[in-house]
Amino acid sequence: MVAIAFQPLGKRGTVPAGVSVLEAARRLGVGLSGVCGGAGVCGTCRVVVPPEYRDALSPLSDTERERLGGAEREQGVRLACRALIRRALQVFVPPESLTASQRTQVEGRQTPVRIDPVVVPADLSLPPPSLSDPRSDAERIRDGLGRPVRVDLEVLRRAPFPLREWGWVARAVLRGDEVVALLPPGAPLMGVAVDLGTTKLAGYLLNLETGETLASAGAMNPQLAYGEDVMARITYALQEPEGAERLRQAAADGLSQLVADLCSRAGVQPEQVVEAVVVGNTAMHHLFLGLPVRPLGLAPYVPVESAPLDVRAREVGLPLAPGAMVHVLPNVAGFVGADHVAALLATRMDEADRPTLLLDIGTNTEIGLSIGGNLFSCSAASGPAFEGAHVRFGMRAAPGAVERVRIIEGRVYWETVEGAPPVGICGSGILDAVAELRQAGFLNGRGGWADPEGRGSSPVISTDNGTEFVLVPAEFSGLGRAITISRKDVGEIQLAKAAIAAGWQILLEEAGIRESDLERVLVAGAFGTYIDIGHAVAMGLLPRLPLDRFEQVGNVAGTGARMALLSRAERERAAHLARRVRYVELTVHPSFRERFAQALQL
Repeated sequence: MVAIAFQPLGKRGTVPAGVSVLEAARRLGVGLSGVCGGAGVCGTCRVVVPPEYRDALSPLSDTERERLGGAEREQGVRLACRALIRRALQVFVPPESLTASQRTQVEGRQTPVRIDPVVVPADLSLPPPSLSDPRSDAERIRDGLGRPVRVDLEVLRRAPFPLREWGWVARAVLRGDEVVALLPPGAPLMGVAVDLGTTKLAGYLLNLETGETLASAGAMNPQLAYGEDVMARITYALQEPEGAERLRQAAADGLSQLVADLCSRAGVQPEQVVEAVVVGNTAMHHLFLGLPVRPLGLAPYVPVESAPLDVRAREVGLPLAPGAMVHVLPNVAGFVGADHVAALLATRMDEADRPTLLLDIGTNTEIGLSIGGNLFSCSAASGPAFEGAHVRFGMRAAPGAVERVRIIEGRVYWETVEGAPPVGICGSGILDAVAELRQAGFLNGRGGWADPEGRGSSPVISTDNGTEFVLVPAEFSGLGRAITISRKDVGEIQLAKAAIAAGWQILLEEAGIRESDLERVLVAGAFGTYIDIGHAVAMGLLPRLPLDRFEQVGNVAGTGARMALLSRAERERAAHLARRVRYVELTVHPSFRERFAQALQL
């Protein structure tokens, strides 16, 4: 038996000598991708072997020499299915070689911050009241703190009971000159950061004293029941009686459930959460806070408020500590909101020393460009296709979702989330499928089928829904019927990618630079974490640049929210960033229609 370690996952174990690195990964529960099942034809199981361990593996196979470029071989890249283990070693698994279920373990760039939260603890040991000392509870707290402070009304309402239960020993939580909570002696201060996305919610529970993330969780946005994109929800809010209130309540319910889930995972109570930060696009921001959205739905699409806000958690329906506040980061414009500011904050776009593009891909895709100290931003209405919506067999990245596709010599290979039987296609799988269909000649540049009649036993078939490509035959499907890609599905991807491509092209135009001038491209968001960058470039979704200029950085909006939760300085920096951004409104830009039409081409 020999020892093997998979980094950066920290997975270690022993396996018999002579097995492949891919087989070792499977035995140790490492979600290493292998679309072709280890046949050596897909190239998705790439790992990097440090120089000191390269002789611990079998020599390069003919397959590896054929599929790996010279630069990759020099860097120690191997195909895990072809590399046989001889002795103990370590291998590094790039994020793009991990399955969706394990990629979340390494996603999300972490930017270090100095911990300086807006709330601080003060330990109290108070003398109990007596006939000779009849001071009020609030006065007793002030005297214990040694300075005059305000006590939140709801804290006052609840304070008498726990103070007596705890024997007058407690932990006061101060936010400036106000007591916002009383906690049991020694209880840590908890905070919650939430990325309120159009389709999904992402939440993080943090210890505000150590900065440690104790739990993270995701959920679907309950507002989906009222519309899949921001304009649909704005329309619902304006046209339906009580529509805006229903949307506000849906957001509050979703966030409350998310907080409860986070606290349950960490073994704490929601009442211990004394501060929160929420980020989202401008429409989500307004709907969550109950602000009027009519100005966002009509030109010139201006927000009611763009500055940072502090509101009581109870005022927005979040059951946290009695006086807990929710800090909402600033918006930039009508369709570029606090989530984009958080992403700029986390990626330090204001400090970029070379032309850098940031794309946070989702239902609403925010795009930022940093060049020469200047920041440009826009928002592309990419729609929910990358979340699996509007695609016949589309679904989120849950077990059984096809997440990777390869077509090799006419044969279709696929891989599903957690290796479950295929039941649908998630966003990364849809993008893979369309890119592979185009590369294999099944699709023409306009997205139409390329002469399917002349292909004999081609997987392109005619059905009641028109011409479709059989991705997963019925006998392999967990649905008991074939999973297919239709021309309409392809069209949904074309529309989404054209909106995004037109957006970044216009930002480059505004900045006066060419595509080739970009030296770094950061791809963010849940979908951006999972996509195959090579396919996205080939499709025209991303700039046509060498792949080493791209970096998948995960949910940096969530990272930025956590940074603002832990640091007053980061909140100030976020406010400054929002004021620096030059916003470009795509809908009125003279180049948008032409660029969008051109970007529809595959």
